[in-house]
Amino acid sequence: MERRTVLIVLFDGVLSLDFTGPLEVFAGAAGAVPGAYDIRTGSLDGSPVRTSSGLSVTPDLALSDASAPHTLIVPGGEGTRAIDPGVVAWLRENAQAARRLVSVCTGAYALAAAGLLDGRRVTTHWALWEGLAERFPAVEVDPGPIYIRDGPVSTSAGVTSGIDLALALVEEDLGRDVALTVARFLVVFLRRPGNQRQFSVQLAAQSAQRRPLRDIQQYIAEHPDADLSVSALAERANLSPRHFARAFREEIGTSPGRYVDQVRLEVARRLLEDTGYGIEEVSRACGYGTPEAMRRAFVRDLGTAPAEYRRRFHP
Repeated sequence: MERRTVLIVLFDGVLSLDFTGPLEVFAGAAGAVPGAYDIRTGSLDGSPVRTSSGLSVTPDLALSDASAPHTLIVPGGEGTRAIDPGVVAWLRENAQAARRLVSVCTGAYALAAAGLLDGRRVTTHWALWEGLAERFPAVEVDPGPIYIRDGPVSTSAGVTSGIDLALALVEEDLGRDVALTVARFLVVFLRRPGNQRQFSVQLAAQSAQRRPLRDIQQYIAEHPDADLSVSALAERANLSPRHFARAFREEIGTSPGRYVDQVRLEVARRLLEDTGYGIEEVSRACGYGTPEAMRRAFVRDLGTAPAEYRRRFHP
């Protein structure tokens, strides 16, 4: 079996969970399959670094002493906003020798500064993607997914999404069963697909200012199987359908129909991931009516059918 070296770059101001999350995933996989990974951490000169939360971490080696790894991981944190130019120079000179290049959160800033993301589609933390796009116009930044894989370069969103990406890489290397074993051990109940959005529908959408519309949002979330047509929701809000649709879009940022579609899809995904309900039962519970209607929604928004989604993401 190939022994894959994983090298994690450390620097002052690194966010601890950005590197300990993936580290624990690869360490768990190495425990499940002895010899699968050789995990190392390195700082520019081998000196201890201080994380953004004040934790002192002593790396295994200096980056200059590291051989070309199979997987090179650059975590994020406050330190990426003014990262040591020496780290950027090392990345520019050495990172492309790795077979896989990975960033977590704002680690994408460091890779972009080294010119390693030009022409690639990437993601980063939802609150900081605009800065990445403005500073590095040659990089295609998509703030939506929790991680994106573009050839040998993989980028993930904020903090815990680095765990999701690491699990996907372990699955690529060692298979689905090993990745699921690690996820269960870490009490990560399921492995989120890369195209999952960084927020749930309720978190991503604006919260309506007016009480009737906030109540409608809650009603939709709690009753996805109800009649959620514009006319039915308008009647519940004591508004005309036209007034309701206009007010909903103004306050929540999307149309009632699209909001309902997103909520139903999210509930369906959760039921497929977390329960043993059959496809037909899930489609009824989420208001799709028929399995075919749910299948069309999954293919349109996720690029996969419900049965395949369950196969990949149900523990």
